[in-house]
Amino acid sequence: MKLVTCGLPYANGKAHIGHLRTYIPADVYVRYLRLKGEDVIFVCGSDSHGTPIVVNAEQQGLKPEELVGIYHEHFQKIFKELDIEFDYYGRTDSGYHHERTKEIVQRLLNNGYIYPKEIELAYCPRCERFLPDRYVEGICPYCGAIARGDECDQGCGKHLEPGEILEPRCKICGTPAEYRKQRHYYFRLSAFKEFLEKYISDLRGTENALNYAKEWVRGELRDWCITRNLEWGVRFPEDEELVVYVWVDAPIGYISFTEKACEKLEKDWKEIWIDGNAEITHFIGLDIVYHHCIFWPAMLKGADYALPDAVVASGMVKVEGRKFSKSRGYVVWVEEDYLKSGLNPDYLRYYIVNYTSHQRDLNFSWHVFRDKVNNELIATLGNFIYRVMHFAWKNFGKVRMEVDGEVVNRIRKAKETIEDAIERWEFKEASDAFMELAGFGNAFFQSSKPWEVIKRDRDEAERTIASALAVVRALAVLAYPVLPRSMKAVAETVGMNPENATLESVLQIPEYVVVGKPDVPFERIDDEKMEELEGIMMKRIRDNTEGEMKMDERIGIEEFQKLDIRIGRVVKAEKVKGSKKLMRLEVDIGSEIRQVVAGIAGEYEPGQLEGEPVVVLANIKPAKLMGMESDGMILAADVNGKPVLLKPEKDVRPGARVR
Repeated sequence: MKLVTCGLPYANGKAHIGHLRTYIPADVYVRYLRLKGEDVIFVCGSDSHGTPIVVNAEQQGLKPEELVGIYHEHFQKIFKELDIEFDYYGRTDSGYHHERTKEIVQRLLNNGYIYPKEIELAYCPRCERFLPDRYVEGICPYCGAIARGDECDQGCGKHLEPGEILEPRCKICGTPAEYRKQRHYYFRLSAFKEFLEKYISDLRGTENALNYAKEWVRGELRDWCITRNLEWGVRFPEDEELVVYVWVDAPIGYISFTEKACEKLEKDWKEIWIDGNAEITHFIGLDIVYHHCIFWPAMLKGADYALPDAVVASGMVKVEGRKFSKSRGYVVWVEEDYLKSGLNPDYLRYYIVNYTSHQRDLNFSWHVFRDKVNNELIATLGNFIYRVMHFAWKNFGKVRMEVDGEVVNRIRKAKETIEDAIERWEFKEASDAFMELAGFGNAFFQSSKPWEVIKRDRDEAERTIASALAVVRALAVLAYPVLPRSMKAVAETVGMNPENATLESVLQIPEYVVVGKPDVPFERIDDEKMEELEGIMMKRIRDNTEGEMKMDERIGIEEFQKLDIRIGRVVKAEKVKGSKKLMRLEVDIGSEIRQVVAGIAGEYEPGQLEGEPVVVLANIKPAKLMGMESDGMILAADVNGKPVLLKPEKDVRPGARVR
């Protein structure tokens, strides 16, 4: 038996592209395991506790459970629409979860791994309460940056224990806080150093997770304060005035959700979490490796529970080449930006797993996304599948399956490559393997030319179609975990159900195949749709950046002098094919002629620009637009959303500097 879990989404905000870096690959992994005949349980749920939820709920005039309910339903809806299918999706504010958390904490108490300690905590005399975590902000004692109560989020990134922050201030009312003594409880993490060194050396998983964990365990392991002053959370068994820290109860969700899944599946959860008779794999983001490779296994060991076998960490996410940032607008919201646009969910699933290796950083770009869909899914996979099925349906209907031996070997090779890649969590390699098989099928079909052969030899044409159909049927299974919605439709057209298939079944060739009338598997993404999606993102970035600029400081003369702004002269101008906005310019900037791509085609014609002066930022890093390098930026004023080019008052030679 295998148990696969995903890091719990925090029920305090909407789903974005960064979330999917964990959930889509995990779902793909589970689907491939089931195709191999494995008995797999797949669980996840909403992380419902912690200070940010309480603060957000207070700001919105809601109770914490009401706020959690909103985002719990939101994530369930998103997962359903993206065909991410958990056996159980719970929430950590449920009664059954509280019971399991208290039981594990009590075990740790009984085994001597939790102890009381009197500490000084920030207290707001105006609000008359102790300030946990994000109710307090101040100065990081390690680097001096402004920090929140539990983490130096703007500086060195260190975890901060209660009472460590300097110059504390209440985030609710702004009053300077004072330190007062209170009794809290600590988990004796330092007692597990030797155990963790051995455990991590044997742990399986992605190198990014294992390397971080090994580095951390070599250093000092500090005991963790595991209680907080909050009304919202799991009550601490020894003191009902306190709740357990969210990073204690959240991972216990893996256990409580397994219990509920096992109730539904009529299995015994204790075989997994007590007896250790299952392989447990956690899919997480790279930012929570410490909690899953250090804190969590120490808790399990101390409470006599079974340990995870593998931790699979995804790389980070960038948007249009920039660091992912909700505050700056570099974010793609799954519901508003993607699903409401009407795009096929399978497109996003393919992009997430095929863009790069799972443990490397993923960059989301709408243009790259469009190219991968149009040039890979449609041009290679969809084109092959539709051509073969349409020809078979139109000319035969029922095909006698005499399949070429080389075709069977190619299918076997793709299957074995996928099996090997999945064992190493290399989902790009797996998806590349079925795309390569589709490429082979395309070449086979094109070189065999059954549309010509059928005119002179119907039997030979049928043999060609049989071999091509064998590839189509194999693809319907091999690509199903990544593209479940599209491949299920393909499979049904050739009399299959991939949900009941196995990887071995792709090598089992039936005597006959009846082919129904096929539909086109994928719809092309056109330029208008791409401009619409890019426009939404650019407006968000512009709005957020302008808001920052209004709040931010002015630059100094030294920073301005770093800008190489010159007068240029347009030598040649032409509109970019396939775009309504872009124009390619060749601009003389004095020392050389540069190619610059500018979004001015909606307002200017090429003839208006050739020979005209323009103002160019020459030392900006080159960028690629529609596959063309733009080495410079033409400066323009934004007048009611339309560009108006800047020009010098008098005739100025190309290359003259703007100072």
